[in-house]
Amino acid sequence: MKLTGCFTSFLKDTVNLNQTRIGDLERSIEAIQRFIRQSTWEPGIRGFEEQGSWAHDTIIKPVDQGEFDADLLVMVDPVDGWTAKDYVKELGKVFKASPTYGDKTKTWDYCVTITYANERKIDIAPCIVDRVYVGTYEVCNAKTDAFEDSAPIEYTQWMKDQNGYSGSNSFRKVTRLVKYLRDIKLTFSCQSVLLTTLLGNHIYSWDKGTDAFADVPTALKTIMGRLDDWLQDRPFKPEVRNPKLWTEDFASSWADEKYSNFRDKIHRYRGWIDEAYDALTRSDSIVAWRRVFGSDFAKGETVDLKKSLNEASAMARVMVASDSTYQHDLVRDVLIYGTGVVPNSVTHPAHQTPSPWPISSRPWIDIYITATHQRKRSRAGKVIGSGDVIAPTGGLMFHALLADGQPIPHDCHIRWRITNTGAAAMFAGCGRGDFYSAEKGNTRWEPLQYHGVHTAEAFLVSSDGTLRGQSLPFHVVLD
Repeated sequence: MKLTGCFTSFLKDTVNLNQTRIGDLERSIEAIQRFIRQSTWEPGIRGFEEQGSWAHDTIIKPVDQGEFDADLLVMVDPVDGWTAKDYVKELGKVFKASPTYGDKTKTWDYCVTITYANERKIDIAPCIVDRVYVGTYEVCNAKTDAFEDSAPIEYTQWMKDQNGYSGSNSFRKVTRLVKYLRDIKLTFSCQSVLLTTLLGNHIYSWDKGTDAFADVPTALKTIMGRLDDWLQDRPFKPEVRNPKLWTEDFASSWADEKYSNFRDKIHRYRGWIDEAYDALTRSDSIVAWRRVFGSDFAKGETVDLKKSLNEASAMARVMVASDSTYQHDLVRDVLIYGTGVVPNSVTHPAHQTPSPWPISSRPWIDIYITATHQRKRSRAGKVIGSGDVIAPTGGLMFHALLADGQPIPHDCHIRWRITNTGAAAMFAGCGRGDFYSAEKGNTRWEPLQYHGVHTAEAFLVSSDGTLRGQSLPFHVVLD
């Protein structure tokens, strides 16, 4: 069943960024624009353009309740004698010298980031207009000191056009839903602009007003089905061109193994979406949609298991059972339904050691974990995603990385919390939940032994003894 009313509530209450935070963002943006206009930064300012998910209206609420990102382009005239890096570095100096923004400022390769701790990050990127000839737009790569062609206004218009073909704002809503799926499952990685383009490429002008886009769940089924068909025809990573700047390939930095994993996961979720959409009863459909989006979908509705054809499913059991009464084979259920079925008592069991570090007053730093299935002293292995079911042989090499690709700050170090659960581990007296030091390069290798669902978490601890960042749990599922 489509359950359009449930989708409306789910988007409003769970997925969409709430209006209060949008209002705060807009006020911060207005203040930043005034600051730049009144600053000593040399370029002549033509104006400002929203960019990214904020401009496209596909921004979502962070699933970890942390900071969300917004992008702002400052459109400027070229400055005689300046190279690409000057625009970024000089803008960073202006913000760094400000008593208002100094401690919130970080300068990167393309932009200056202002971080409002645990709230939002605003990336401000210079965009040079008409430097080569009238009508050209270029962003600045400070690392390579090069100007790079860009088409920010045209891409945003493309996004609006695709949304118009889909009708009822459904392309934007589907994009938010798939981004939420990515962030809540943590089973695949795909940059937002790449993901948005992949989804948008499967909407056509002749779709306007058709039954294939009658409502949000139907649009979701249509787009994910088309995307899956396209991916299955391409076993090797394809190019994904910017629809308004053909020289730009959004997939150029996408690792082959990450593409392969994305292809597999989209195929899995496409099947789950089809099953949920085609379910014959409301109970069946809610259970199946929760399998896709987790327990916050149709929140508050009780599933009647006596009438549900899926009453033996893992999702049904999880929805009606408390964490402490979950008595089924969780590994099997994760294999079928994903990590959304993992109860909190498994991710954070009673024997787990709580974090001893107070939260730092300094800006929060986002961390994520990657893992490879390998022998301890091996130089390579197979990339494993959180929630992937693997055999209990060999080990996993965990890597802690900053979400923006930057190195770990020099005044911080990584501490790992490794938690073992499941009957086999507990019976063997190995129900671990302690903290461990990082190894070379902020990594940690852990042997694989006990059947069950286990977790690894990375904590970024400052030299002053405060917590600067923490990853989401990485679920290790051993068959």
